[in-house]
Amino acid sequence: MKIIIAGAGDVGFHLAKLLSYESQDTYIIDFDGDKLNYINNHLDVIAKKGDATSIKLLKEVGIDSADLLLAVTDSQNTNFTISVIGKALGAKKTIARISNPEFLSNEIVNFKGFGVDFMISPEELAAKEIKLLLNQSSFNDTVAFENGVFNVMGTTLGYKSPILDLTVKEAKDKFCLVDFITIAIKREGVAQTIIPRGDSTYKLNDQVYFSVPSYSINKLYEIIGKEHIDIKNVMILGGSRVGRKTARKLCKDNFKVKLIEKNKEKAFQLAEELRHTLVIYGDGRDLELLEEENIREMDAFVAVTGDSETNIMSCLVAKSKGVKKTVALVENMDYINISQTIGIDTLINKKLIAASNIFRHIRKGEILALANLHNVDAEVFEFEVQPDAKVTRKIIKELRFPREAIIGGVIRDGKALMSFGDFQLQSGDKAIVFCLPEAISIVEDLFN
Repeated sequence: MKIIIAGAGDVGFHLAKLLSYESQDTYIIDFDGDKLNYINNHLDVIAKKGDATSIKLLKEVGIDSADLLLAVTDSQNTNFTISVIGKALGAKKTIARISNPEFLSNEIVNFKGFGVDFMISPEELAAKEIKLLLNQSSFNDTVAFENGVFNVMGTTLGYKSPILDLTVKEAKDKFCLVDFITIAIKREGVAQTIIPRGDSTYKLNDQVYFSVPSYSINKLYEIIGKEHIDIKNVMILGGSRVGRKTARKLCKDNFKVKLIEKNKEKAFQLAEELRHTLVIYGDGRDLELLEEENIREMDAFVAVTGDSETNIMSCLVAKSKGVKKTVALVENMDYINISQTIGIDTLINKKLIAASNIFRHIRKGEILALANLHNVDAEVFEFEVQPDAKVTRKIIKELRFPREAIIGGVIRDGKALMSFGDFQLQSGDKAIVFCLPEAISIVEDLFN
């Protein structure tokens, strides 16, 4: 598969990094020589310096034989231009990163007719993620498949968890009435993500990911030793695009939302636009202001300013004031893995979320959905099982499934089924699969 990426920023770099595991024929174009040098030294892709809107340059990298053109620069207009030119020059599929939410829900303009096959908005995806995290407040990572029929839920194990020091098999025996599969464990001080087997042990401060059907989510709280937190009052710091979209989505779900914005003009504009949100003009770093606005009565605090450090520090302040759930938006991807160690519930990166969303268009096989988990170097796929695929020929424990992957559950005819060793997949099933990068190609082959 030949893939051309326009833009070597965080989204482009992360996509190139994911593709470098796969021996894809990948090109990345950018003006910034320093970024391209870094990519050349760290990734197995071809870096090309120049303007991705240049017809000459696109022809040089073989746009006419490209299976996929990803336009992910910081400029929406540039991404549209690249997609239109690329499609006209022969690219089979184009994806553009955009910032205008109207384009996503538009039914008037046929963007495909212009040459833009798919569009993604990092801000829109981040707002959806925040809403999902607040709805499952005792978990710091959550991904829903098939509208929540199956869910992947991540949390850090505290000392109250009854599964501490038990093996996976012992925990399953102890909680035999709860349907769940442990799909990953990220341990403090250990770089490699653990794909658990029956003899794997749960330890204090482990970040554990469970695959669980919707009917078992409430029973999962008993296993992790936490109570469900009912979140109603939310304070948002920052009137950025993410802040605005998050406020709108939360108000639609009857959350009570306060939004703090330090730019006076923007604050008044937001107050007019967000009729059901209380918009406060002020600096959210001012402790006196936070106290005046009753931060101690808030159930959740979401910091989405344009400054990562401000978001992190304000979340720590909110936590110290007794706020139960904190979410910080960060630009630096290196911060993502430190959320639990510094006391913030969840750090999210909109570009990482966007890259994961784009990446499902790259995968082979019938992949219906794909997600990255925040603290692990792996992915969760939703595969549609093809007729006569290798996974349908034997029960799971006889499939020689790679140790670096695990099937977390199956959706058959809209119903959630647990995929233990004696389960056999059928054509048309939708399988939730957790997979480390080195096993992706093997897993894809099994599902083809």
